[in-house]
Amino acid sequence: MKLRTSVTLASFLILVMNIFSGHSLTCHRAEYQIGNECCPMCPAGSRVKTDCIEFRSTSCLSCLKGTFMNQPTGLNYCFICTNCNSDSGLKTKTSCTTESDAVCEPLEGFYCVDSTEDTCVRAHRHKSCEPGQYISRKGTSSSDTECSDCTDGTFSDGTFQPLSKHCQPHTQCDLKNLQLIKAGTASTDAECGENKSNITGTLIGTVVFLILVILILGAVFVYKKKINVWEMCPTKDRKGNEDNDNQEPLKGGENTKDTLVLQKVPLFEETVLNCEGHCVSHVRMGLT
Repeated sequence: MKLRTSVTLASFLILVMNIFSGHSLTCHRAEYQIGNECCPMCPAGSRVKTDCIEFRSTSCLSCLKGTFMNQPTGLNYCFICTNCNSDSGLKTKTSCTTESDAVCEPLEGFYCVDSTEDTCVRAHRHKSCEPGQYISRKGTSSSDTECSDCTDGTFSDGTFQPLSKHCQPHTQCDLKNLQLIKAGTASTDAECGENKSNITGTLIGTVVFLILVILILGAVFVYKKKINVWEMCPTKDRKGNEDNDNQEPLKGGENTKDTLVLQKVPLFEETVLNCEGHCVSHVRMGLT
């Protein structure tokens, strides 16, 4: 009886030892467990093709292009490389290799809003300051732009961004000898116009100039008229005789002393020389 009890107890102890020995299997850091076996891991840049068996070690295969494994592994697949998508506001900082994933960073004008370890996962565009504001702190790859309101006497209409880090002063109309038409605001510049006194002076000067031009033209016209009239009158010699070089001789030696001489002039106008040699003009129809 005692012998049977001892055998039963020994069997129970062996069973317990087998159970605990199976759960207490510990592999080294460079190994992975498959069942009751510890197999060597494949190096970074590769994956497991076939697991080890009693008399054969682990078989490995290099990662394909577009995939990577960044550490020794017991997995039978490689990870897919990250795509730095511009639709997410990203660009590639470091390209993917078989041993490392791609590293992404924000595009110019964007900042990262979601990151893991050393790569950015998602980025947003830097905000633009509203009219009446200026950029008090320029955005970076990790922070957004900060805006502040323009102070009195300055403005920003939004066209200076992103170059300007301050608001522009309002135009001083008086310094330009102009009149203030509309005061400036935080988002608009002051509007200037010509002074009324300047406009009045310019108008008066223009009117005076036009009057002088008219008077000069009138004087020239009258002067030319007089010249034309005197050119149509017969000339006299020093003794008071008329210059008849261009006249036709009179028949029968007629006396020309007190003879009236007629000159043909343009239609509707005739000039007559009286006995004293004065030139008189009058208008009539036709020619004499």
